[in-house]
Amino acid sequence: MNIILVSNRFAKARSISLTGTHLVILAMLAALLFVAAVLAAQYAIVRFQPGMMSNELRAWMASAQQDEQQKQETFMHKSLDTLAMRLGQMQAQVLRLNGLGARLAKLSGMKPEEFSFDKPPAQGGPYLPSTLQQQVSMSSMEQQMADLNALLSDRSDKLVALETLLMQDKLSRKLLPSVPPINEVWYSSNFGWRIDPFTGKNAMHEGVDYMVPEGTPIHASAAGVVVYADTHPQYGNMVEIDHGNEVVTRYAHASRLLVKVGQMVRRGDEIALSGSTGRSTGPHLHFEVRYKGIAQNPVRFLEKARS
Repeated sequence: MNIILVSNRFAKARSISLTGTHLVILAMLAALLFVAAVLAAQYAIVRFQPGMMSNELRAWMASAQQDEQQKQETFMHKSLDTLAMRLGQMQAQVLRLNGLGARLAKLSGMKPEEFSFDKPPAQGGPYLPSTLQQQVSMSSMEQQMADLNALLSDRSDKLVALETLLMQDKLSRKLLPSVPPINEVWYSSNFGWRIDPFTGKNAMHEGVDYMVPEGTPIHASAAGVVVYADTHPQYGNMVEIDHGNEVVTRYAHASRLLVKVGQMVRRGDEIALSGSTGRSTGPHLHFEVRYKGIAQNPVRFLEKARS
């Protein structure tokens, strides 16, 4: 590329030749001049028009604050939802403890008006407002809820343990002779020394005799396992029930046996029908209670169960 220069200062025209390298350098200079012009214009705007820039800055700061506020509100909503869920779980635990407490009160024989779980505790006293404004932070509220949750867990464990002990005591009572084997509570012969009806001599009677018609239902005095159900030379048709803790009951002189060895029976179940088998003078039931193999007075067990 040739550029011809014409001037009065020159005696003749001059010619300048530009190569590709020269054109690239000129283009770069032009670009630099353009960027410099733009920067100068922006500086002039900032320098001489502060009001316009202040509005833009103000709008940008307002937008940033709004975004931050939305983030905080979202975080608070999530935190409150979490606290509400935990409060709901704790309220459910309180209802469960109320139900458990009511059952324990019933098992222990407390009067409902003395130990009510379905009513809030009575409170009162003079109103003494605080002079200081106390603000509860989120962290302190979470700590209080954690302490309350631990307290509820502790109370729940203790109440469950108490219920277990009471249920074990109730179960133990069910395994002790507690109901008469015959509905008609009338003894024809008591426990202790007596005149033997066959020999006429003084002899020990290790049970009580219920004088009832033949075929009268005989009931298990307590729950247990049948360990004997067969004919005995002296007891006749006899049922023997093991109630655990070395307590055994015997039902003798039956006309018919209704249970088998190894069978589980509940308190009050029919196990035989009365009769006069074995060493007997007539239809009746001979009932024994043995502890560690030693005969006990059945009347004392039955009276203790009724008290």
